[in-house]
Amino acid sequence: MAKKHSTIDIGIPEKARQEIVKGLSHLLADSYTLYLKTHNFHWNVTGPMFNTLHLMFEGQYTELALAVDLCAERIRSLGMFAPGSYAQFGKLTSIKEADGVPKAEEMIKQLVAGHEAVAKTARKVFPAAEAGDDEATCDLLTQRIQLHEKTAWMLRSLLE
Repeated sequence: MAKKHSTIDIGIPEKARQEIVKGLSHLLADSYTLYLKTHNFHWNVTGPMFNTLHLMFEGQYTELALAVDLCAERIRSLGMFAPGSYAQFGKLTSIKEADGVPKAEEMIKQLVAGHEAVAKTARKVFPAAEAGDDEATCDLLTQRIQLHEKTAWMLRSLLE
C-alpha cells in the first residue's frame, strides 16, 4: 500500500512557506559560501597575524557550519527541500569567491563584506516571514543578523 503524502498544517499557508523558503535558500547559499571562503582563509592565511587569524577564522567557520544546518533544517520544517550542491549555491549566493590566495588584510576585508552580505540577505527574508506569521524564521533571522553584524565589526576592528 502506497504511503499517503501528508499535508503540512503549521499555520503558514503553502504560498507563504514557498516565499519564505525562497529567501532562506539564498541565506543558506550565502552562509555556505561564506563558510567555504572562511575555511579556505583559515587554511591559507600567512603573515604576522597568522595565529590570531587562523584561530579566529576557525571559530567563524565552525559557527557557520552550524548555521547552514539551522537554515537547511528550517527549510525542511517548512516542507521544502533545501539546496545542497555547489551548482545550486552558486546560482543563489551573493558572495564572490576569492581569486587565488589574498594577503591577510585582503582576507579580512573580504570576510567583512561577506558577513555584511549575509546580514543583508537575512534582512530581505523578514517581509515574507512576517507576512506568513512565521515567528520561528523571524527568530532565526534575528540571530543570524546579530551574529554577522558582530563578526563584521570584529573583523573591521582588525583593519584600524
